[in-house]
Amino acid sequence: MWRVLARSSGATELNDFYPIRPECQADVPAPRFKPRAGKTLSQRRWNASFDAEGRLNIARVLRRIQRGGVHPTIKGEVWEFLLGCYDPNSTFEERTELKNRRRGQYDMWKAECQKMVPMIGSGKYLTTPLIGEDGQPTDKSLIGVQPSNKKILQWMQVLHQIGLDVNRTDRALVFYESEANQAKLWDVLSVYAWLDNDIGYVQGEILSLDFQMMS
Repeated sequence: MWRVLARSSGATELNDFYPIRPECQADVPAPRFKPRAGKTLSQRRWNASFDAEGRLNIARVLRRIQRGGVHPTIKGEVWEFLLGCYDPNSTFEERTELKNRRRGQYDMWKAECQKMVPMIGSGKYLTTPLIGEDGQPTDKSLIGVQPSNKKILQWMQVLHQIGLDVNRTDRALVFYESEANQAKLWDVLSVYAWLDNDIGYVQGEILSLDFQMMS
């Protein structure tokens, strides 16, 4: 959805990749990034950095990123390597297998959370508390199990806060006009908050996830 062909000039505006709602155009700062011919990591340079089996020449990629940044068309793919999601020495086949395995694992985690809060994975999200100040459910129809231990209780207490943050994330972008897209972000953050007891949910997580959702 977000990947469109660059104009022949190579100077495609970022708004072509991350469309802004018409009524918000005047309020959104102009993007600072400008592709630099011969320096920016482009789609062509990126594709040329892989060998026949899919192994990435990460040193060459990093040098070009340092000189001119990453073109918006490939940001999502590049960051998967920069964040360590994939080993640069892995092959196309190995990454496909790993991606499918991770997606399967995420579906299992999401199904586990959905048993406790059926709204997860439904295409909708919460912005009102599930658990009141007395520790009791505010609406029993919204939960699948009673919060029988501290972990479940704490997790359910934070779900509406995640929803409130999702609701105000990058609202100028056309992508987030869709409740379904907002709900996908809520699902990911809610599942993560359930899995990681030590960190749980912090507002900064949305900043690192929202552009990946659109890539």
